[in-house]
Amino acid sequence: MEVVNALGRRKAAIARVYVKEGSGKILINKREFETYFPSPILQYVVRQPLNKLGVSEQYDITINLKGGGYKGQSEAARLGIARALVKINPEDKSALRSEGFMTRDPREVERKKPGRPKARKRFQFSKR
Repeated sequence: MEVVNALGRRKAAIARVYVKEGSGKILINKREFETYFPSPILQYVVRQPLNKLGVSEQYDITINLKGGGYKGQSEAARLGIARALVKINPEDKSALRSEGFMTRDPREVERKKPGRPKARKRFQFSKR
């Protein structure tokens, strides 16, 4: 099997995911998965599509992550992994979609407007 690649995005984070047959090793930005995401919750989020299909020990995954924070990066990696698994086996798409792993979360930070302190916040109004 050749390398299958996919892209995952969330907020400002972009994950380029490369999946090939192997022993279940995950590398993120040339670092070990457990050192890049020390929190067990974020590790769980990244592994969700693999655990759902029961293939966590079948593929080696390399991920290039940039932008965003750790939460957005973990969810971008999850989307990228799910998309790559569907490229490998299209029958898995319905199982991953039912868990919500195939849906790109479109929420982005709203831009700051001129004449205001933040995007929607306004300066205090003074009547007199």
